[in-house]
Amino acid sequence: MFWVLLLLLAWAAAGVSCTRLCLAAVRAAADADGVRGHDLTLYEAAFLSGGPARVAELTLVSMARQRRLLLAHTGWATVVDPRGRDDMERSVIGAIGPEGQSRIAPVRATAAAADCVRTLADRLVAAGLAVPDGARTTVAGAVRQVQAASAAVLALGTVALLLPSQTTADEVPVALWFALPLILTLSCLAIARIEVHPYTRWASPAGQQLLGTLARRPDGSGDDRTYLTSVAVRGVRAIGEPELRAAFAHRDRQHGPQGRERHG
Repeated sequence: MFWVLLLLLAWAAAGVSCTRLCLAAVRAAADADGVRGHDLTLYEAAFLSGGPARVAELTLVSMARQRRLLLAHTGWATVVDPRGRDDMERSVIGAIGPEGQSRIAPVRATAAAADCVRTLADRLVAAGLAVPDGARTTVAGAVRQVQAASAAVLALGTVALLLPSQTTADEVPVALWFALPLILTLSCLAIARIEVHPYTRWASPAGQQLLGTLARRPDGSGDDRTYLTSVAVRGVRAIGEPELRAAFAHRDRQHGPQGRERHG
C-alpha cells in the first residue's frame, strides 16, 4: 500500500505548515500587545506604510508645503531654504546638490538610502513595529507555506489515485483519506484570512495595528498634520494638488538631453 506513504507525507506537510502558522499568529498577537502605547511619528508611519521611498516622498512633500522646496510639475526640485530642520530634510537638501536644483527621482532614491532612514528602520525593528531584513518567522511566510502544503497534498493525492487500486470495496476510498489533510490546510488559510491582521513588507503585525489606528483617526480638520499623515500612509496618491502630484509622476520616466532644461 504505497499510497499510505504518500498520505503520511501529506499529513506531515499539512501538520508542520499549519503549526507554524498558528505559532506565528500567536507570536504576532503577543508582539502587538507589547507596543500598543507607542505613538507613531510621521516618518515612522511613512516607513511602515511604504518603506524608505515613502519617507523620502513625505519629506519632499512636507518641505514643499512649507515653501522651503519647490517641486515643479516637470519633475524638478529646487531648494528655497537650504537649512534642514532635521536629518531627513538635510539628507534631501544634500541629495539635491550644491546647485540647488535636481530631478526628483534621483533625489528620492538618494534620500531613501540615507543613514537617517536606516537608523529609523533599526529603531522600528527594535521596537517590534517593522519587519527585520531576512525575517523568516512571519505570518506571511507561514501562510505561503500552508498554501504550498495544500498544493502538495493535492499532488500527492493525485499520484495516489493514479496508482493501481490497492483497496477493497469495503475500505475507505483513498481520496477521502487525502481530503482530511487538505481540509486542515484550507481551514487554516480561511481562519488566517479572517483573523490574522494584514501583513505588509515593512510593518510587523504590531506596526500594522498602529497604522490602522492612525488611519481611523478623524481627518476632517484639514490641517497640515492631517494632510501629511495621509501622504505618509497612502503615498503620493493622497496629494490633492494636481501639479504637485504631477511632479512625482516623472520619477520613473527616462529623460534625454532635452530633459536637462530647468523648470523655470
